[in-house]
Amino acid sequence: MAHELYTRTNQKIYFAGLALEAMSKAQEGRAMNSQALVQAERESALFHLYGALLGLCHEIAGFYRLPQANVPRAEMLLTEQVLDAIAIPELAELIELAQHRETWLAQLLAAYNALFQPPKAPKKLKGDVTQPLIVAVNLDDEPVQELGREELESWRQQLKGLAIRFREGLSEC
Repeated sequence: MAHELYTRTNQKIYFAGLALEAMSKAQEGRAMNSQALVQAERESALFHLYGALLGLCHEIAGFYRLPQANVPRAEMLLTEQVLDAIAIPELAELIELAQHRETWLAQLLAAYNALFQPPKAPKKLKGDVTQPLIVAVNLDDEPVQELGREELESWRQQLKGLAIRFREGLSEC
């Protein structure tokens, strides 16, 4: 493998694609452990998507020769402080995407970081025996939806598109 920064990003995007293919096969399968296989491939895809994001950050930081070019976490580059030191349009776009919860990048970062949280037991509704028809519902906690293959593939394509577009801009200089 070449020792260029872009090769790591490409490799991680490819590995995420392999994990998503395996996830699809596991969903179609009738194996006893298919649910576990789906979960394992979902986590693998998230791991590689995050690695691709980190690789893309390393590409940008390496191109602009930032002192933070070897940071171990993407979030360390996706801060306003890094952007304040030198105006980098590619990082500005990534930071903008990372800061808004509804964007695919913010969701990817949240899903990746959730992998490191301990499991939580679902909250049970407290019933009042004197008033059985009234049920207390907490609107703050939404049920956690499992990430689907389609959403992960969409994130993969978005990341791949960003990498291609950023590389075209970086090579023009």
